[in-house]
Amino acid sequence: MQSSRQSSDKCGLLGPKSLLCAILAIACLTGTALAQSPVSVGPPIPAATTAGSACPALLQHTFLRLQDEKQQALCQYSGKVLLVVNTASFCGFTHQYQGLEALHAKYKDRGLVVLGFPSNDFSQETGSNKEIADFCENTFNVKFPMFVKSSVSGRSANPLFKQLANTTGTTPRWNFYKYLISRDGLKVSAFNSSVDPANPRFLKDLETLLSAK
Repeated sequence: MQSSRQSSDKCGLLGPKSLLCAILAIACLTGTALAQSPVSVGPPIPAATTAGSACPALLQHTFLRLQDEKQQALCQYSGKVLLVVNTASFCGFTHQYQGLEALHAKYKDRGLVVLGFPSNDFSQETGSNKEIADFCENTFNVKFPMFVKSSVSGRSANPLFKQLANTTGTTPRWNFYKYLISRDGLKVSAFNSSVDPANPRFLKDLETLLSAK
């Protein structure tokens, strides 16, 4: 009891400065508690919200635009339903340009983007990029995005078509082979060259992907 009383006396609890001492003691204890409390820095930023992560891996490529050979990032089409087609100017299926452009015009407001990749893999696209661009515009009034001529099959295939082949297990066997890609880039369906853009089964699959959000 004596030691406790002496401690209290030192703090001035029995003297005229008791109120000031009490205030100082409370402040001291509060400061100690705050110093020992963990600092809250908030939850870590989810990987899905970091820059560029919204773009599916399938679209993380850059290609030169056919008309002016300016670089175009495919990530600009994230969240869209994509129809990727390898094209040629001198093929029995070249008339499908008309159907592809019709699809693009009809469904673009619902989120469809047709992407054309001219290729000479089957020896039916021998012209220059300018000649291909002029042919597409003047003959079929093509407005959907087109890219410079590249390979779409085998070891020299461009990186997008390599990924499409790995995903579907099939590579283009001829011009106007088609890959239909979901908005999240995770679902890919392949269609033979003979499948016309107006084919009912193809349109049903397209409608399904367009309806998914």
